[in-house]
Amino acid sequence: MNRDDFKSRMDQWQEGTVDKLLSKRPERKEKFQTTSMNEMKRVFTALDAPEESVMEDGLPGGYPFTRGVQPTMYRGRFWTMRQYAGFGTAELTNERYKYLLDQGQTGLSVAFDLPTQIGYDSDHELAEGEVGKVGVAVDSLRDLEILFDGIPMDKVSTSMTINSPAAVLLSMYMAVAEKQGVSPEKLRGTIQNDLLKEYIARGTYIFPPTPSLKVITDIMAFCKEKIPSWNTVSISGYHIREAGSSAVQEVAFTLANGITYVEAALDAGLDVDEFAGRLSFFFNCHNNLIEEVSKFRAARRMWAKIMKERFKAKDPRSMMLRFHTQTAGCSLTAQQPDNNIVRVTIQAMAAVLGGTQSLHTNSRDEALCLPTQDSVRIALRTQQIIANESGVADTCDPLAGSYCVEALTDEIETKALEYIAKIEDLGGVVKAIEAGYIQKEIADSAYRYQKDIETADEIVVGVNKFTMEEAPPTNLLRVDQAVEDYQKEKTIKVRAERDQAATDKALASLEKVATDGANVMPPIYEAVKTYATLGEICDTLRGVYGEYSEAG
Repeated sequence: MNRDDFKSRMDQWQEGTVDKLLSKRPERKEKFQTTSMNEMKRVFTALDAPEESVMEDGLPGGYPFTRGVQPTMYRGRFWTMRQYAGFGTAELTNERYKYLLDQGQTGLSVAFDLPTQIGYDSDHELAEGEVGKVGVAVDSLRDLEILFDGIPMDKVSTSMTINSPAAVLLSMYMAVAEKQGVSPEKLRGTIQNDLLKEYIARGTYIFPPTPSLKVITDIMAFCKEKIPSWNTVSISGYHIREAGSSAVQEVAFTLANGITYVEAALDAGLDVDEFAGRLSFFFNCHNNLIEEVSKFRAARRMWAKIMKERFKAKDPRSMMLRFHTQTAGCSLTAQQPDNNIVRVTIQAMAAVLGGTQSLHTNSRDEALCLPTQDSVRIALRTQQIIANESGVADTCDPLAGSYCVEALTDEIETKALEYIAKIEDLGGVVKAIEAGYIQKEIADSAYRYQKDIETADEIVVGVNKFTMEEAPPTNLLRVDQAVEDYQKEKTIKVRAERDQAATDKALASLEKVATDGANVMPPIYEAVKTYATLGEICDTLRGVYGEYSEAG
């Protein structure tokens, strides 16, 4: 049947079958659409995803990587199963890590507390009341020694969700590995190190954008020589989505940030094929399974084209969008928290169907508190059941060829490229941030979504429909004030016992290197080995680079 005949058949179906039914029994909504306002048609057909366009996507492991970055995907090995974890002290978190590894987790993902994220020691006045609350407190090399005590760093891949102080935490990680006798080339993992999204969506920045980009390129150059298997930047759409963006905006703003990092590295004199293969990405996975799968496929195809056509990359690894996924924290509800297990399962399934390289599944109680050990185990078991029992890992890109998925993949790409073009018209990401454009687009999207929840156009089970009376939650994990007191005492003791002259010399060297514009990674590495604290190192850089404050 040719296209014209098929279109005629569809018209007849609409008039003779659908319209008659609708006159008797209307559909649930007047309009069905995704969070990105892509229309979910009643039925998708070959007219929406022509065979010739699908064929252009090629095969898994080949350009433009729409169908996956590896030829065999999960038939070779499963994605890395990480559980984002960290609370209280390094001692407490080390126990949690060992528990998770015993339960079958295959990689670590470190959550740092707020003072650590913004470059303050636990005994700083601005850290009061926040020590160890949303992650583990790390003030000096001593904390990281404890954090990885008994964990073989040459056997475990580690992701560290750290941005402004990323250079400091990476240096500490290397120093601990050195003490374990593990050479740098054997270290595998990722630092998030994505400052642009901090100005857009999250706020844990320290320095202004220009010096932040400079430090990021310093890390890229350093790792190319010293830690070749380390992912130097995890370009993060996760927090953009958590701030309220749509799926299209998440892709567009994340890849726009990626373009900016590539340009900064090229401007610093790096060759694209020397660093691009160590860039990775970090995406959110929300509730709409079909849209999320399509989002991941579109992002891979877009990045491959950007790297090949715009930046003239030659190495296929430079064109691969490799990404970690975390299920959507913003979708979790405090009401009926066990419902979150189902939400997380759907989101995790979408991430796997979309071809993720590693995955964190949120715990059912995270809308209420830090996750308990039982909740973390259920979240990890969710991944293990998907991997071993669902069958979705047995073939590459299992939803390829779905008219709906292929059409949405195309539509997300088209709309995301329009956003990227608009950002470039404004002068690039930094200019767009300074103008407030990206922040406003996210805020508008968040408002639309919240309005739909309040009018019940968007159903959230247990919140605006299917509600019930509930007893107050029990068995919540809370971080005691004694944790903060202990951490402060430990940091004071580290300062008292170290070779202060060596620390002072190392910090003076760092100040000079930063002032001269040379690579700051070598002096930071030397400083952490003298037990200079994270706050002291960040304060040294604050004195050179200044601090960023949002306009208005």
